[in-house]
Amino acid sequence: MDSSVNLAKPAPGSSSAAAETFLSVRDLMVHFPTSDGVVKSVNGLSFDLKAGETLGIVGESGSGKSVSSMAIMGLHYGTGAKISGEIVLEGTDLLQLTPDEMRRKRGQDVAMIFQDPLSAMHPYYTVGNQIMEAYRVHNDVSKAEAKRRAIEMLDRVGIPNPDRRVNDYPHQFSGGMRQRAMIAMGLINNPGLLIADEPTTALDVTVQAQILDLLQDLQREFNSAIIIITHDLGVVAEMADDVLVMYAGRAVEYGPCKEILTHPEMPYTWGLLSSVPDVTGDTDARLIPIPGNPPSLLNPPSGCAFHPRCIHRDKVPGDLCRTTMPDLVPGQRGAHHTKRCHLANSDAIYQNEVLPEIAPDLADELPEEQR
Repeated sequence: MDSSVNLAKPAPGSSSAAAETFLSVRDLMVHFPTSDGVVKSVNGLSFDLKAGETLGIVGESGSGKSVSSMAIMGLHYGTGAKISGEIVLEGTDLLQLTPDEMRRKRGQDVAMIFQDPLSAMHPYYTVGNQIMEAYRVHNDVSKAEAKRRAIEMLDRVGIPNPDRRVNDYPHQFSGGMRQRAMIAMGLINNPGLLIADEPTTALDVTVQAQILDLLQDLQREFNSAIIIITHDLGVVAEMADDVLVMYAGRAVEYGPCKEILTHPEMPYTWGLLSSVPDVTGDTDARLIPIPGNPPSLLNPPSGCAFHPRCIHRDKVPGDLCRTTMPDLVPGQRGAHHTKRCHLANSDAIYQNEVLPEIAPDLADELPEEQR
């Protein structure tokens, strides 16, 4: 069972990572009963996150990334969702809190930057009023003090003329400025955990870089733990300390960012890497999309959920991929890197078959014994 896998990685000079873990998610289940059946959006998810570090969660739409993060935020109340497992933030299991208790946590201890800031911000209220409200909910201060704090945060996130722009409405901000305003709103109470759901979606590349630099600067300033949800592996490479790859509501690969990007051991991760163009890479590299579509979470496939789309399933003896769900187990490079796959020699398959297709220049640089 996933919850039995110890995903925590001991920190240097420490005998136990648990003492340093800021957020611990164990065997999280988020199921939505519908008239057609139960939608198993998140199914047995476990991970750890330390203060001052960043976890990147990647996967296709519908893999459970945002649903799991909304569970951390306590935003499934009133939806009919069936939630179980543990979400322990600084020693407190968030799933055991009442809606009122969670409301006091939200914004103060954990905050979220939503994917579309124009939809997330109310069009009838000024940006400043919305940031002030987020501050006054958790602090007994005057409107004047809250406005001073809002202007300070807008200035901190790089909004020009913050004392004037604080009175503007969301539609008067550009996309990048709205995203910065959302970051200001999320960080105004100095939360220990910040969840950024696709924070660079629909932004041009220069603004994307500015937003990522801003998040990193603020993380260093406040020592916040960050969960960044994205489809962009370039963002993951830039931001994340650890990477969690999700598919069909489950973790299919989890480990240090560098390990996941250079020595992935799950065919789904290979597919994500091979379908991303690299303008600075080898011109002979192929862009290889993942065949098929993500599975239905109402009626997921038997066995490994990825097997209908996996071109490597026939390398597994017998019919394991089609009949048996693989556990999340340590890969070939140690217990710190886990995978959900029946392939016994996945590292060799990646080096010898996948890498020469998607990055011939890197494959040519491998030592002879690794080819």
